[in-house]
Amino acid sequence: MTARPEGSPTISVVIPVKDDARELRRCLRALQLQTREPDEIVVVDNGSADASAEVAREAGVRVIRCDRPGIPAASSAGYDAATQDVIVRLDADCLPAQTWIETVERAFARRPDVSVFTGGARFIDGPRALRTWLAACYLGAYVVVTAPALGHLPVFGSNLAFRRSAWQRIRGHVHRQDAELHDDLDLAFHLGERHRIRYLHGAAMGISMRPFAAGAGFGQRLLRGVRTVLVHWPADFPPVRWVRLLLRRGLHRLGVPVPRRRAPR
Repeated sequence: MTARPEGSPTISVVIPVKDDARELRRCLRALQLQTREPDEIVVVDNGSADASAEVAREAGVRVIRCDRPGIPAASSAGYDAATQDVIVRLDADCLPAQTWIETVERAFARRPDVSVFTGGARFIDGPRALRTWLAACYLGAYVVVTAPALGHLPVFGSNLAFRRSAWQRIRGHVHRQDAELHDDLDLAFHLGERHRIRYLHGAAMGISMRPFAAGAGFGQRLLRGVRTVLVHWPADFPPVRWVRLLLRRGLHRLGVPVPRRRAPR
């Protein structure tokens, strides 16, 4: 264990899972071996037919059940259940570096003005020679395509950390009931409205190539990305959003309070 920096936040890890018992076991083992153990791990069982929930309980972590299908609902249920200062999120088939939690903790302690950090990744399966290159291309394309729609950096759901206070402000706005959205892109629209999002170097994460193994799966991801952007229009149509964000940031620098957007009924 390394010494914790002054002002360090407490940390909850949220892992949505459905029928990924073997991968979840590996992920939880990696979290147990962290140089800085998380204060809480919340596994959200999204209707698994396999032993995912049992694997989590055997590991001694908190398990909650979300019967509404879809990653947006499961992830949101986990964020609602989290009790610590910072929520970090990864997928059941992810493999975090041993210093992942420590890196996140130090980043938030060092930057109290930042509410959201997101990191990169590398593939841990598939052709060995292409793992790092393909992951860089995938995440680079994600940023290039989504940043113009957002007006700022997107977040990557497999390597994501944000203050629980930020989640409390946006939880009524996210589209948690829509299973056909990318939950991380939806989060980026809402978190980026008022909170600084920064890229966290050194927060290494291994991800699986499984979602990209089939052409149909990749096509579905693209369609979900388009849908996620469109559900935020016309309020977040790029020119409208850009102007609003610029005005909001300008008023913030001047110390002028800006009213919050109302949550949808």
